[in-house]
Amino acid sequence: MMNELLTTQEMARADSLAVQAGTPSLVLMELAGRAVSDAAVKLAPFGGTILVLCGPGNNGGDGFVAARMLAGRGYSVSLILLGGRDRLQGDAKVMADLWEGPVGEAGDFEPTKADLIIDALFGAGLTRPLEGEAAELVRAMNHSGKSILSVDIPSGIDGNTGQICGVAVQAQSTVTFFRLKPAHILYPGRKLCGSVILADIGIPAGVLDQIRPKLRLNSPDLWSDLIRVPDEEGHKYNRGHLIVLSGGAESTGAARLAAHAAARIGAGLVTVASPSEALLVNAAALSDIMVRSSDGVDGLRRLLEDSRRNAVILGPGNGVGESLRDCVSLALASDRSLVLDADALMSFEGDAARLKSLILKSHSEKVVATPHDGEFSRLFKSQPDILSVKDRLGRALAAAKFLGIVVVLKGPDCVIASPDGRATINQNGTPWLATAGSGDVLAGIIGGLLTQQAEAYLAASAAVWLHAEAGRMVGPGLLAHDLPLALRNVVSRLISEQGHQK
Repeated sequence: MMNELLTTQEMARADSLAVQAGTPSLVLMELAGRAVSDAAVKLAPFGGTILVLCGPGNNGGDGFVAARMLAGRGYSVSLILLGGRDRLQGDAKVMADLWEGPVGEAGDFEPTKADLIIDALFGAGLTRPLEGEAAELVRAMNHSGKSILSVDIPSGIDGNTGQICGVAVQAQSTVTFFRLKPAHILYPGRKLCGSVILADIGIPAGVLDQIRPKLRLNSPDLWSDLIRVPDEEGHKYNRGHLIVLSGGAESTGAARLAAHAAARIGAGLVTVASPSEALLVNAAALSDIMVRSSDGVDGLRRLLEDSRRNAVILGPGNGVGESLRDCVSLALASDRSLVLDADALMSFEGDAARLKSLILKSHSEKVVATPHDGEFSRLFKSQPDILSVKDRLGRALAAAKFLGIVVVLKGPDCVIASPDGRATINQNGTPWLATAGSGDVLAGIIGGLLTQQAEAYLAASAAVWLHAEAGRMVGPGLLAHDLPLALRNVVSRLISEQGHQK
């Protein structure tokens, strides 16, 4: 699967490397325009009217190629160029010279009779806000009521971040080339792209060996080795023993959700560390999960005296405060794998530097933090350099680098970021997951995989995808406690698919 995501700078390098390898840049543009033409004929009736809007750069060059090919295929094509021909350079100028039809100006835009509009104004490299005629053309397209096919990325979207540069096209479909860009997966760009078509334009896959992109679309081929049938000669302790810290009597459900999810993903043993006041509540509600009395940091310390207990989840329903901060400090110092969720992060609200100092003294390659946007903002409110980053990918990467751990920034386009600059962006999320307890289940899946000695970055990436896939499987009416059982079916499917591949 082609899961690499290329920044606009990396895509430019891919083009350059392809040219160096012997593919002329004009051939790349010709093939890109052909891909746009092929997509257009599926959206417009045969012989219909197509309006192509071209910008002054290579995106516009792709538009000129598509216009020429569509005219040759029997369509009535009108073309508008933003800016004069004298602004065209290089390959775009060559392709414009091959166009034999008239070239209109921005003021000639009249979509009334068009069956399809092709947006070839600006590509993924745009970073400045659209203004003047460009912005007016984008607004006019959006208000036209016509289907729009965008070339590379809808005009007005920053290809690296998915953010809107002033105003942006709402496309029904987008054709991009060689590999997806972050903006095809990150909101709001993802929504504005409509359906995305990834076209092969002759760039050899081998160029990726030189580019070595660090961004990936989250998918099982990245981490499928984590999902496997247990060894026939193995036993439960081979698969680790997870501790999940519970809250008090009135907030025990979150820990139980996490515990069940961890067990479902394959943790050999799971123990809920329960305050004395909640011991009977947890014991009565759990049959497959062990329960042990654990009051405050001293209780957790006693449990960690058993070295077989190799991973800990802190935060779900625990309550914010100094006691939980002490538990985080202890767990970090204990060389255990660790998931910091919810209250464990909010216990350091506005003091991420303190959390960072504790992490620096630990084995941080085993730690995963799982904030949603609100928790993220509260945790890092004293780090304006992090909060000032507008896009979620950039924020997650900045936070991971600052803390020195894997950060899962939860949301519809969930980002999993590693302090070494790697990141995966999730695409299979579902709005049905927006329900109480869903995040506790995610923490449990991550913890369950960490318990089995999975690398933190891969464990977090796998957990996010599995969690989302389970949510899609349940669908309408989803409650958090539905997810662990659905997770069993998702894992069974993956194991079955691996067997077929072998």
